[in-house]
Amino acid sequence: MGVAAPLPVTDRFLEVLERLSSRSIEEYYNPYQQFDWPEKLEEGQLWMTPELLTVYGTPFYEELGEETIHRLSKWESINFYSLNVHGIRELLIEVVGRIHMPGFEVPSDFFHHFIGEENEHMWFFAEFCRRYGDKIYGSTAMRADSAWEPEVENFLVFARILFFEELVDHYNMRMAQDESLCHTIREVNRIHHQDESRHIAFGRELVSLLFKRMKDTVSAQRLAEVEAYLKRYVVYSVNSLYNPHVYRDAGIADPLALRNALVADEGRRPYERKAIRKPLGFFLKSGIFTDDVLPVV
Repeated sequence: MGVAAPLPVTDRFLEVLERLSSRSIEEYYNPYQQFDWPEKLEEGQLWMTPELLTVYGTPFYEELGEETIHRLSKWESINFYSLNVHGIRELLIEVVGRIHMPGFEVPSDFFHHFIGEENEHMWFFAEFCRRYGDKIYGSTAMRADSAWEPEVENFLVFARILFFEELVDHYNMRMAQDESLCHTIREVNRIHHQDESRHIAFGRELVSLLFKRMKDTVSAQRLAEVEAYLKRYVVYSVNSLYNPHVYRDAGIADPLALRNALVADEGRRPYERKAIRKPLGFFLKSGIFTDDVLPVV
């Protein structure tokens, strides 16, 4: 990781940092005391809002039957929280590597709040997975095409973090409000959304500044390569929700065939687009994306 140029800090960014840091202090809670973990969660009910399931909008949703859908919702839920565990671990590594480093002097104080809160999120998501699924599903990271310039690398780190947080927050908000879900699931999602609303507000400001700094240092061709890479990351993140191990654990006979069918099913596209509508809109409005056409991978 090379040394980056100073951030083009604005008065707005300084005001946002002060406001969000104050909220982090005022809204602080002890996660180890926050949750009243029941011994078990009921199996014969939904663990995830139906429209968030990867089979929703396809013929499989009706064909699988209520019992299988309930099992599927449990394991889709465990997969979702597992993805959070892995995603948070990776973003913590990246942010810790930049705290109090050249180019990040101004946001470093907020990074302390961010790191502390994300570490606690990783703990309660992992706790949920271990308690109620007896596992944390594995994950593979998407590799960079090549070595990036420092400004590009820093921009992509925080653009990926922002997208990940906004994708997750779509699920959090929906499940926190779904009264058909049990209290524990609703509470985990509500608490995470409460913190992520601050992180997303911070992330949008920081990514905008990092994009401006990057544009001043690289060629138009490099900007196009960065856009293409970030679009592939968007598709990669969405596709990680389609996990054949989930389908196997739900008792589906040919889990890989189901995954392939779901990823290819056009009935899924409106629900995927809904999940990424906000970050995609931000990337377009800020000029990071020149269009909303995503690759097929």
